[in-house]
Amino acid sequence: MIETAKTRCKSRICWTIAFILALAYLTISILPFFFMVLNSFKGQFEMLTKGVFELPDKLDFSNYKEILSGNFVGFFLNSVTVLICSLAILLFISACAAYPLARFRFRFAAPIYSAIVACMSIPVHITLIPIFRMSQTTGLYDSIWGLIGPYVAFATPISVFMLTAFMKRSIPREIEESAEIDGCGKIRMFFSIILPLSQPGLSTIAIYNGVNMWNEFSFAYTLTQSVSSRTLPLAIWEYQGEYTMNTPLIMAVLVLSLLPMLVLFIFLQDKLVKGMTAGAVKG
Repeated sequence: MIETAKTRCKSRICWTIAFILALAYLTISILPFFFMVLNSFKGQFEMLTKGVFELPDKLDFSNYKEILSGNFVGFFLNSVTVLICSLAILLFISACAAYPLARFRFRFAAPIYSAIVACMSIPVHITLIPIFRMSQTTGLYDSIWGLIGPYVAFATPISVFMLTAFMKRSIPREIEESAEIDGCGKIRMFFSIILPLSQPGLSTIAIYNGVNMWNEFSFAYTLTQSVSSRTLPLAIWEYQGEYTMNTPLIMAVLVLSLLPMLVLFIFLQDKLVKGMTAGAVKG
């Protein structure tokens, strides 16, 4: 009885400590977002005369109206277009590369896989000048279509790495063997069996790379110049330069830029967790 009481006491202490740490982490995580939303409804000088965490006198939507009446919608549509096209190409290429690496046995499988993994260590910034010259040569400079290639190229290694591990551990070989007995070819098996069963892994890759592409600044700044070709990160940079003293308006821009990814993550968080844990245990 004494040992049982001690065990229960230790368990309660551990749960209490875990709850306190989780609450502290939640507070630290949500505080910046609360700061942005709260101050985005304030006037330009209201934030200076009051505390930054004080409630505004009234909900002032003038900051949001001013932003939406400008070029923000165009920046948003550019980001959405680049994101959808890049993710579609990335997921298809990653799945096509991961399937043979995970399932086929051929001579150069290990060197190819090692080379793909090694590409994850290449810094993005050392490729800016070559890609800039390449985009000028191909006529894609100052176009949103010129961003798709670099986005896909730099996201492919980590995507192939994650998806190969997922296919090895989470898709039983017995399913493929049964399909082969029924006369199913490799191409049909890939599209009819492997891709549907890889949805958790593909969802994880899409969310992980989607957030990075949505917030990417270096390539967007280097490969675009005109206002019509800019994406949301450049919009934030532009508003920050134009409205340096109007902090509430900049907060409103940040809220509008963050909102799509936040809503997307809320609806797809179960798929992200499922994809991250599905390949952890074999079988």
